[in-house]
Amino acid sequence: MFINREQELTMLEQRHGSEQAELFVLYGRRRVGKTELLRAFCQGKRHVFFVADLGSEALQLAAFSRAIGEQLLGPGIPLAFSTWDAAFEYLADAARTARLVVVLDEFGYLAQANPAFPSILQRLWDTRLKDTRIFLVLCGSYVSLMEREVLAYRAPLYGRRTGQYLLSALDFPVLPLFFPRYSSEELVSVYAVLGGTPAYLRQFDDRYSLLENIRDHILTPQTYLYDEPRFLLLQEVREPRSYFAVLEAMARGNTRPNEIAQAAGLGGGAAAMPYIKTLMELRLVDRQVPATERHSHKSRKGLHRISDPFFRFWFRFVYPHRSALEEGRTAQVLTQQVAPQLDAFTAAAFEDLCRQHIWKLELPFLPQRVGAWWSPQGEIDVVAISDEARAVLGGECKWSTKPIGTNILEDLRHKVQLLQREGAWDRVYYILYSRAGFTTALQEAALQGEVILVSPQDLVQMTDEQGPISCRQQATNE
Repeated sequence: MFINREQELTMLEQRHGSEQAELFVLYGRRRVGKTELLRAFCQGKRHVFFVADLGSEALQLAAFSRAIGEQLLGPGIPLAFSTWDAAFEYLADAARTARLVVVLDEFGYLAQANPAFPSILQRLWDTRLKDTRIFLVLCGSYVSLMEREVLAYRAPLYGRRTGQYLLSALDFPVLPLFFPRYSSEELVSVYAVLGGTPAYLRQFDDRYSLLENIRDHILTPQTYLYDEPRFLLLQEVREPRSYFAVLEAMARGNTRPNEIAQAAGLGGGAAAMPYIKTLMELRLVDRQVPATERHSHKSRKGLHRISDPFFRFWFRFVYPHRSALEEGRTAQVLTQQVAPQLDAFTAAAFEDLCRQHIWKLELPFLPQRVGAWWSPQGEIDVVAISDEARAVLGGECKWSTKPIGTNILEDLRHKVQLLQREGAWDRVYYILYSRAGFTTALQEAALQGEVILVSPQDLVQMTDEQGPISCRQQATNE
């Protein structure tokens, strides 16, 4: 099942239509759908699709030779090349007068089998391939390796690529395509548990409740999702025990390096940083600073947290209870751990979705920074800032079962006044996100232009072809 990715397919088709030699780099963390995207792109086109593995260089070359023979000449027609030069010479001849797509999937494994492989490919590109009609795609899952070996200034292939794309997880508005039976509120909870990773979303079935899906597809041993984070980390890192400890510490709410290190049993914060940096490279952890910080990389207010929703859920509810789950106590873990805490757990993901939603709104100003804000004086869930327009938007996100009222708006006004002490923003706007709707008085305030009101139904609204989703009611200046 291939869902969405129309924008990415269109981008690849446009490059394919150039008829010039193309060296395109597609990368992103595992399970986001890179291989499925490329297979969909290759359909109906003359192509060679090769997926590398952890085998030796000789085995990789032999497998690549077989793929060339079977996909260009026909099933059962073997080819055997003694060197990479010979294989790519053959492909250069095949692409001399007709378009040929060549996909090297899991490119990182080729670079691991022979560290000189990127240099070999660079030489072949310069001497043979760049003057053909080849469409060469290098695809990799280890983001830092792809950036180091292919995209970095000192990488052998630097300057040869004609394009690159970092494939991310699917956006929240795509979830109704996977789960048309679920309500918008249920979709927010699904996103909190699985995120937008296609391989994870395919495991759930909307004929059953969210808790039933969690029980049957995450908490049950031997299922795909039960061991997925463990398997992925074992593939990507050394010293997996320390990484597991760091992630579990984050899942328990520790966000600063010293807190994480102590909770993980690693000593001081400096001991935890190498693990945190690797997890950031894997796109499993991110660092957040208040939206008011103009130079985020210099800020000392950074907080680290698990950015992937499913890993956040797994290290919060599965990893600490693996012994009970292995003993068959799935029902107890579900009813005593997951069910009572699921709403509170979903609330944090709801805030993430609200911040993502800001970029889809037609605000009276173009945000330069979107995030949250915190200080000893208070916290604001959603903040969008434009220093150029001297404008700021503050917002609150309430995953409550009761409609929110004007008291929340008044509290938000007070906190935005505190925030304004950190910048010269004289245009102020307000936005409120609510799971259960809004009181009549608050809706009347929105009609007067005092605040933008957003429900979960608005979050699942797809972006149209003309641009971002328009606000139902734009806020006006103070």
